[in-house]
Amino acid sequence: MEGFEGSVVAVFLATEAGGVPAEAPEARAVVGQGLEGDRYFLGEGTFVKNGETAPRQETTFIEVEAIEAARNDYDVPLSLGEHRRNIVTRGVPLNHLVGREFTVGGVRLRGLKLCEPCAHLESLSNPGVRAALKHRGGLRAQILESGTIRAGDPISPA
Repeated sequence: MEGFEGSVVAVFLATEAGGVPAEAPEARAVVGQGLEGDRYFLGEGTFVKNGETAPRQETTFIEVEAIEAARNDYDVPLSLGEHRRNIVTRGVPLNHLVGREFTVGGVRLRGLKLCEPCAHLESLSNPGVRAALKHRGGLRAQILESGTIRAGDPISPA
């Protein structure tokens, strides 16, 4: 894992629980809150408890390679926003970032846990998406230093 350098392909925000994620050119990452404008930042996410966003809900990542594999290997027509993750990456071994710090542009984050696909995701997306993204559904991350994340930003180990 040492020495990888990937990048941000796209940024997605959904303003309400169950809402359709919209692609954004950038998002402000705020320590303890998440991505400005996203459902969890606004306290509107499906898994918000007592109106508060937990560190594991601050932001989520998924590899574009996993989305492409869902299409090619499982015939699941998954668009870039249907995965319901915030940041789409290329060239980043997300599963290996659990428990590790990394940077996205000028933002420092810590990978907390894998973001395995669930029944809720499948109910809002396409049949078969749970099987297609099993063990490659992305990463939940905590924001350690605030800043702006943009499409094209480099991603590397801290």
